[in-house]
Amino acid sequence: MDQLRHLPLDIDITTTTWTTALALLLSACLLYAVLRKDLEKAVDFTVPLPEPCKPGWRGEPLDEPTIKVSGSTVIQCYAPATGQLLGLVNPVTPNGIDRAIKRAGEAQLQWAGTTFSQRRRVLKTLLKFVLDRQDDITRAACLDSGKTRVDACFGEVLITAEKLKWTIDHGERALAADRRPTNLLMFYKRNEVRYEPLGVVAACVSWNYPFHNLMGPVISALFSGNAIIVKNSEQTAWSSVYYANIVRSALSACGHDPNLVQAIACWPQAAAHLTSHPDISHLTFIGSRPVAHEIATSAAKALTPLCIELGGKDAAIVLDDPSGTLVGEGEMKRVASIIMRGVFQSAGQNCIGLERVIAMPKAYPRLIEILEPRINALRLGSDLDEPDIDVGALVSSASFARLELLIAQAVAQGARLLVGGQRHAHATFAQGHYFQPTLLVDVTGNMRIAQEELFAPVCVVLRAEGVEDAIAMTNSAPYGLGCSVFGPTATVASRAQLHRVAREVRTGMVAINDFAAFYMVQLPFGGVGRSGYGRFAGEEGLRALCNAKSVCVDRWPGLVRTVVPGGLDYPMRAGAWGMAKGVVEVGYGEGWGRRVGGVRRLGGW
Repeated sequence: MDQLRHLPLDIDITTTTWTTALALLLSACLLYAVLRKDLEKAVDFTVPLPEPCKPGWRGEPLDEPTIKVSGSTVIQCYAPATGQLLGLVNPVTPNGIDRAIKRAGEAQLQWAGTTFSQRRRVLKTLLKFVLDRQDDITRAACLDSGKTRVDACFGEVLITAEKLKWTIDHGERALAADRRPTNLLMFYKRNEVRYEPLGVVAACVSWNYPFHNLMGPVISALFSGNAIIVKNSEQTAWSSVYYANIVRSALSACGHDPNLVQAIACWPQAAAHLTSHPDISHLTFIGSRPVAHEIATSAAKALTPLCIELGGKDAAIVLDDPSGTLVGEGEMKRVASIIMRGVFQSAGQNCIGLERVIAMPKAYPRLIEILEPRINALRLGSDLDEPDIDVGALVSSASFARLELLIAQAVAQGARLLVGGQRHAHATFAQGHYFQPTLLVDVTGNMRIAQEELFAPVCVVLRAEGVEDAIAMTNSAPYGLGCSVFGPTATVASRAQLHRVAREVRTGMVAINDFAAFYMVQLPFGGVGRSGYGRFAGEEGLRALCNAKSVCVDRWPGLVRTVVPGGLDYPMRAGAWGMAKGVVEVGYGEGWGRRVGGVRRLGGW
């Protein structure tokens, strides 16, 4: 009775204790969240704005716009849309590369010991700056690459903001120690893979997205604890100086060494010194196949691991309904609008741009009917100087003759040129590098224009007789970067058709009923075939910049440890062979009978 009488009091005390403990735990969690938010709060900072980015700037157009200056090694930077001189950049020498790597390596030793919270603060600081300075960042990209502000907003700012936000939100989880399963023989072990920084990594990036292509490798390198050397293209060396200063200033504002990030520009002769350098632990290359061969040969001297992205010949496959029903007009217009963006964004200078439109018989004529007037209405020019511009300039005029030849060859082989097809002489900007938005139809898969990467505002349309033909056409090109597949989804058969195409095309990425959606969610980016190998972006991209260290540790230290049985200890005794077989049978016997037999062997029974 006394025990029963006191039971409610005991329950009250216990309940109160648990309530107090829970309240303390919740308070601690809340305090941690508040402190963490404060510790990771973005820092405001400023970066000097290049003179051409300031309102009212008017540069003098060059007589012959080129990045080379006769009798000098200097890089001459100019605006491809207008031919205006932006400035001069001194290329780095092999000695300069050595110094940059040394500075980065020294800074990385301390950076490797930073917490994910400290690294997030740097990225949050960068993200805030990017959002606050969109106008300045896009103007610099437009001046240096010739693209429009909308193209720069989507291709430079938006996608960089996405990479920053994804890394802030998910980067720590991607790099946290990865628990791995054990087995019967090793039941007392805990196994994990730890992702540790490599040291100093490098990236040689292309000119088509000067801000994003520089920032992408930097974001991944910094968050994974590395320092980075970015070798930017000579074509966009001017804006790269400004963009690198943004990152370095963000590091300084957060109390870290800006030498973690080194941006360099150099001519090809000096670049080989970087790509073969023994102190570079990983190299990312974005560019063309001929240069990739040289990069791979150079990197092999130091056995430097590579991630190589070489562009593509991405297809937009437009399927008919398997039942024979016509796809609605509204849906066809939606698909056409996405195709327009995929083909003409950044004047077609996009590694995952849509270089081929492969349409089935019912969709084919309807697509052409929608596309022709829209392409014909596209307006060329300098978006910073003229209103209502749709398509900007190409970065140089080097590809014009080849593009005109490929189009002429296709027409001679039976293709129809409906719009454009040649270089464009701009009425206001005679020194600008413009190519007419082009629509070429009735193209067949064996034509050169259907096989070679164009990197230009050219819409190439092929007719496929069926699903098998569409897949075969897509796979006939030597590239395999990305792909878009459009089609009805109302029935099981139509959905199965979409997923069949997605499964059978030989590419690294596929967007179903969309274009390049995989890039906006930070899935691993990369291709197969002539599009290269390796992946950046997403978990795979972060982990590729780490040493994946396998670690085995005792689960119950002091209680269970590895002990070599006496019969197997050196020098081994008679019967060691039978015991060894017993170990194997205990661990991997297909049934309990085999395992019991293994135990008997171990015991020498």
